[in-house]
Amino acid sequence: MKKVLVIEDNADNTRLITYALERSGYEVDSATSGEEGIALALRSDHLFIIVDINLPGIDGLETIRRIRNSEANGTVPIITITSYAMQGDMEKILAAGCNAYFEKPIDPLTIVDRIHKSIGLEGQHEDIDS
Repeated sequence: MKKVLVIEDNADNTRLITYALERSGYEVDSATSGEEGIALALRSDHLFIIVDINLPGIDGLETIRRIRNSEANGTVPIITITSYAMQGDMEKILAAGCNAYFEKPIDPLTIVDRIHKSIGLEGQHEDIDS
């Protein structure tokens, strides 16, 4: 089973995205802060990482930058799911090293397919192999 990492401080949002990911055959690791997320990203291999921008401690942009600059996971696809939707936010997020950007709220029935399409994993649905 492929593992993904969700870095999100809101428990309801974590439950929603975890439900969607597990429904598609993923094992989900989760962190509630940027620091905790970076530590998990460096300890385990993940197929992709989902990061919220508004996190306690270091924010999601700095979290993305630190993961990108690490030797262990510098190339892992990173997806942002955030409520930051002001003009210029998407550009800043992508410039920090994010592969894809989605605005909240998400649709748990379509988000995994949208993530797969954005990072080139189209057709990767149920029965994800290791």
